[in-house]
Amino acid sequence: MKRSSPALTIALIASLSTSIASLSTCSLRAEETIKVLITDGPQKAHNHQETTPVLKQILNTDSRFEVDHSRSTKEGCEDGSYRPDFSKYDVVVMNEGFGAADWPAATQKAFEEYMASGGGMVAIHAANNCWPNWVEYNKMTGLGGWGGRNEKSGPYLYIDAEGKVVRDTSNGRGGAHGPQHEFELVVRNPQHPIMQGLPPKFKHGPDELYDKLRGPAENVTILATAFSSKERRGTGRHEPALMVVSYGKGRIFHSILGHHVTQIKEGSFVTTFLRGTEWAATGKVTIPVPEDFPNQKFE
Repeated sequence: MKRSSPALTIALIASLSTSIASLSTCSLRAEETIKVLITDGPQKAHNHQETTPVLKQILNTDSRFEVDHSRSTKEGCEDGSYRPDFSKYDVVVMNEGFGAADWPAATQKAFEEYMASGGGMVAIHAANNCWPNWVEYNKMTGLGGWGGRNEKSGPYLYIDAEGKVVRDTSNGRGGAHGPQHEFELVVRNPQHPIMQGLPPKFKHGPDELYDKLRGPAENVTILATAFSSKERRGTGRHEPALMVVSYGKGRIFHSILGHHVTQIKEGSFVTTFLRGTEWAATGKVTIPVPEDFPNQKFE
């Protein structure tokens, strides 16, 4: 009977140990906690007091998400006392809206540094309505509306009938929507981790379909669009609905979906929100697409 040499035996043991260590590391990574901070505060057109708890409940369906909440006040913004410690989190979910009080200058600066150094951010629906004068925040969202936004804020961004991205610098206000209605999202970047496994087209709503968004539009990748029909007071063009933005080393997932609780519980919102949050935090997506997407409901 042939016997293995001591050197070969040692090599095999070393190789096996490395493999086991690698598998253990992968297993640990799969269970690593993703720390999330949801921010909100008084706003004029959306009920953050009802939507934030639902966003938290959705995130809590994945055991890896550990969710905290920070609510600003007008007084805390004015006296500078509102200052969350962003460095404690992998991703910040912005459930902000039109008319939100300006964060203190020191808080804005801290958030800019957090994002530039590799932080994650998720902008939900009206989070692109707030803070038109915060230059760096508008670079993070890429596009926004209302609050006096116009051609000075940057171009409109949309996709034409040939599937090409258009940067339209014409004059006009930023931000509009018609009545709430069901609309179809068209996937434009199926290879992006957030979109992999999603059908080429899927329904959402009834919800507000934002159009005429404009802003710096730097480092923006459109993931999905929705057609804003003129019959519903829209633009007659394919408007960005889901997008990602890079800011320094940071990652941003920007969704126009989710006006209120009913819309947030839609399967189309739940899945893209969970996957977008994971991607913004980690740069990858492991959360699967449900078999009945987008018809599953969050209860």
